[in-house]
Amino acid sequence: MALWVLGLAGTVLLLVAPRAAAAGGWSAGPGGGGRPSFYAEGVPGAVLQDTVSVTNPGRHPVTVRLTGTGVPVTLAERSVRVPARTRADVPFTVTVPADAAPGDRSGTLVARDADGRTAAVRIRLRVGGPALTALTVEHLAVHGDRITYELVNRGTTTLVPKLAVHADGIFGRVLVDRAPRTLPVRLAPGTRTELSEPWPGRPALDAVHVRLTATAADGAHATASTRAHFVPWGAVAGTTAALTAAAAATVVRLRGRRAEPVAEPPSPDVELTGAAR
Repeated sequence: MALWVLGLAGTVLLLVAPRAAAAGGWSAGPGGGGRPSFYAEGVPGAVLQDTVSVTNPGRHPVTVRLTGTGVPVTLAERSVRVPARTRADVPFTVTVPADAAPGDRSGTLVARDADGRTAAVRIRLRVGGPALTALTVEHLAVHGDRITYELVNRGTTTLVPKLAVHADGIFGRVLVDRAPRTLPVRLAPGTRTELSEPWPGRPALDAVHVRLTATAADGAHATASTRAHFVPWGAVAGTTAALTAAAAATVVRLRGRRAEPVAEPPSPDVELTGAAR
């Protein structure tokens, strides 16, 4: 195993798959042999150098095109013609982005011939620097029988968060109290994910206070809370309709009474004896 130290403080390129072989018989792999992949380590801004070898054991020459994906790769030659029973070595560099957060990244160096046959070799890049853990809970809301939220990794390390859920009713009655549990997510630095918590048996009528607490390794901790009101709108609508109908009926009855004729008082010239004069 070879180790080259370039002229950058804190920067090393450690040369540590078997060679990737294409269907046509040629293969590609790290220069020098004996390494399963390319491995690079450096601080942000570092430029790391290595060599890819393309070996053609066949009886005819082969031309392959080289590309890098996943990490910033610059090749000395994008296309190389390899004669029969010959090996071609192509230098390349991997540049660690200046704003890269500490941690591991991965990429691939791909060789492809004119017939579409390919051979790929993995590139593993480790970015050095101080590790920082930071986690936030955002956009917390209650929608029917679900609690929705977002987790955001604002640090420089990958996080596997845990979540605890607590909810109180209007008089302090505990409605939900879920102990911390590990979520099935891996949150890379600078990324966010939308998640939700089911709430079966939520109250039909209550004013609730919901609190989520997220934690992760190395002291990452975040809390968010929100309030929600549960109202049985179907029952309210039914009651309102019944009251409206009762009020309308009362108005109709009152109007009917005002429309009834009123008997006039008898004339003073008429005796109420039942006999006519």
